[in-house]
Amino acid sequence: MLRYFVFVLIVHSLLILQSHSKSIIKKLPGYSGDLPFKFETGYMGIGEKEEIQFSYYFVESMRNPKEDPLIYYISGGPGASGLLSFMDEIGPLSLNKDNLTLALNPNAWTQMANIIFVDMPAGTGFSYAKTEEGWISSDTILASQATEFIKKFLIDHPTFLRNPLYISGISYVGLIIPRVALDLYEGNERGDQPQFNIQGYTICSPLTDKFKDFNSRLEYAHRVGLISYEVHKSATENCHGNYVNTNSANTICANSLQRYEECTRRINVENILDPFCDENDPTLDCERDYRKALNKWANIDAVQQALNIRQGKVEKWEVINYTLHYQQDKNDTIFYSYDIFSSFSYHKKLSSKSCRALIYSGDHDLTFPYVGVEQWITSLNLDVEVPWIPFYVDDQVGGYETKYAKNNYSLTFVTVKGAGHSIAVYKPKEAWVLAQRWFTSPDDMMKSAFDLKDPMEDHPIRLLPDYYY
Repeated sequence: MLRYFVFVLIVHSLLILQSHSKSIIKKLPGYSGDLPFKFETGYMGIGEKEEIQFSYYFVESMRNPKEDPLIYYISGGPGASGLLSFMDEIGPLSLNKDNLTLALNPNAWTQMANIIFVDMPAGTGFSYAKTEEGWISSDTILASQATEFIKKFLIDHPTFLRNPLYISGISYVGLIIPRVALDLYEGNERGDQPQFNIQGYTICSPLTDKFKDFNSRLEYAHRVGLISYEVHKSATENCHGNYVNTNSANTICANSLQRYEECTRRINVENILDPFCDENDPTLDCERDYRKALNKWANIDAVQQALNIRQGKVEKWEVINYTLHYQQDKNDTIFYSYDIFSSFSYHKKLSSKSCRALIYSGDHDLTFPYVGVEQWITSLNLDVEVPWIPFYVDDQVGGYETKYAKNNYSLTFVTVKGAGHSIAVYKPKEAWVLAQRWFTSPDDMMKSAFDLKDPMEDHPIRLLPDYYY
């Protein structure tokens, strides 16, 4: 068996070398001096003829890379670049939007984990396809490509094969991540080589079911006072639990939902407390300043040269490719098919594995409200190991958490107080605290108070003032 394993590694490594280019990045424009962490960028060829070239950004843990968890992180959208998560969420650097300088992120998850950020599918960030067919993707294709990517990456980086592996991401890829995790578990069970040390998955603000998650918006709007008791009562009594695919002949239900729409149409769904900007108004510029700055920085020639980006493959880098990006009721396009309606069945199958899951939502997020997340978690029929309790950060309530379990499966559900859709953007320290405890000290996760070393202590760098996602 050992000889076979070594043979497989050698063969796969030779195959990967034909298409896999990688570079160690020591300096970046905007950062003074050498980067204080090991940073690798590169391209990984995926597909039978490696017609898909996925760009990635790999940061080794600043603590103990040989033993710390390995997080395979997929940004949402689909179509959001891995650089967005790298620079604006959990990565090691933050970009100053005013002068395009870089500083260490004091709440970077790379302080306690190795993280791979990937631009996927093709057409996202710096990723591209060599053939016309390669540009065409879907939820199921993306899941298969993500599984193939992590397999090839770990074969090419065998020193990380023993590290605890977690599949992670945010938002829309809540449909994708559980399937990728399940594929890896089932591959291990089949005896596929090499074996991967898959331990679980984490998802921030997940889209899990395209009916239940959008349907939960009305209940959430009532809980936070966006609609009245009367509107909520009328809708629940007359729409029969369906606030998405309604029967036009049911006029009472239609009138109730019209009143709901009137109350919420000018609410920012990513954070209900943020100002609303009508993206359908051509006279308005709703692009956030931070995204504008990141777009400018990533398109600088010196930056792309430093990142070792292949020139001429992508005409212009975009934070998010909106031709791929999903919106409620969006139909399939010639480039992308939104063919996974629900990932609940994958969660259900994973609940029979030796697996850990962390699901966390902002309690001010109307995109995929936490009430919908609670509903599908309840449907897993898990035992409540620790009931809903507060957790604390800096002696203040940071949010609330519940721990569920079944045999060797555990799921921790967390709501973060005051956070919007991207928790690491709105509440970066709370996100770091949760991740640090969950990844490194599972048994301590559910303590009602945290006694953590301040991440600013080793890197006394002032948190940048603009953290809007």
